[in-house]
Amino acid sequence: MNAQLYRLAVLALACAGYARLATAQDHSQHREPQAPAGHEHEAHEHATPAPEEHEPETHPPDTQPPAMDHAAMGHTMPPAAGEPREPIPVLTEVDRAAAFPAVAGHAAHDSGVFGFAQLSRFEGWNDEGTGLLWDGQGWIGGDLDKLWLRTEGERVDDTTQAADVELLYGRAVARWWDVVAGVRHDFDPGPSRTWVAIGIVGLAPQKVEVETTVYLGESGRAAAQLEVEYEMLLTNRLILQPLFELNVSSKDDLERGFGSGVTTAEASLRLRYEITRQFAPYLGLVYERAYGETADFRRTEGEDVDDTRVVGGLRLWF
Repeated sequence: MNAQLYRLAVLALACAGYARLATAQDHSQHREPQAPAGHEHEAHEHATPAPEEHEPETHPPDTQPPAMDHAAMGHTMPPAAGEPREPIPVLTEVDRAAAFPAVAGHAAHDSGVFGFAQLSRFEGWNDEGTGLLWDGQGWIGGDLDKLWLRTEGERVDDTTQAADVELLYGRAVARWWDVVAGVRHDFDPGPSRTWVAIGIVGLAPQKVEVETTVYLGESGRAAAQLEVEYEMLLTNRLILQPLFELNVSSKDDLERGFGSGVTTAEASLRLRYEITRQFAPYLGLVYERAYGETADFRRTEGEDVDDTRVVGGLRLWF
C-alpha cells in the first residue's frame, strides 16, 4: 500500500514539471527576438510583427482626437465624389502680368507706324517690238489701318499701252485680309479716266495671294480686275511663281480700245533667284489673249489677238 502511494506521488510530480516546461516553451515562441547591440535600427526595419487584434481606441466623452492638418503637410485631400477637380489654380491678374510683361512698341495693335514698298515686276522683252512693264505697290500704316499706293503700266516701242495709279485706304477685317477703297486714275492710252475703287487683298488657304478690285467710273462704266499668284519654293533661293490675271468691263470704251465682257486674260510663269530677299532677278514666260469685242478692236487695228513672250526682269522690295 505504501509503495503504491509513493508511485502516485512521483507520477504527479512528473506531470506537474512537464506542464511547467510546456508553458515556458509556449511563451518563448511568442517572444520577439532581441537584436544584438548596435543593430537596434536594423532589427526594427526588418522585423515583421505578428498580426494582433487591437481593440478600438476609446476617448473620454468630453474630448475629441485632434484634426489632421493636410495643408501643413504639403498635400490636400482629394475632392469628394461629384465635386470638380481643379489641378491648376485659377489664374490671377498677377499671374497674367508675369506671363505677359508689357514691352514698349510690341503690344498687339500698337500705335507704331510701319511701311513697305515692292516692285513685284520690272521686266522687259524683245518680241516684235521692245517692251517694258512695271507693277508695284506699297503701304504705310499700322496693324489695322494702312494707306496703299499701287501702280502698273506697259510701254512698247516708246508708246505707252497702259498706265494707272491707285491711292487706297485699307482696313484689316480678318487674319491676312484687308478691304481697300479709294480712287484710280488711268493715264494712257486714250483719254484719262478716274474710277472709284473697292477691293480686297489677302492670303487665301495654301498661301495663294489674291487681289481683286472693282472700279466704278463715269457714265455708268464699271470694270473689275482679278489677280492670283502663288510662290513655289524649289530651294531656299530659287522660286517659281505662276500668276493669273483677268480683266472685265461692263461697257465698250472705243477710245481706249476695250469692249464689254471679258477684255483680256494673262497667264505667266516666272522663275527667280533671290540673291537677297530684297533683290531677285528672274526669267519668265507670259501668254496674253484678248476676248470678245476687245479682240475685234485689235483685229481692226491690225494688232494680234494673243501674244506669247519671254521676259526678263527684277523683283525688288524695300
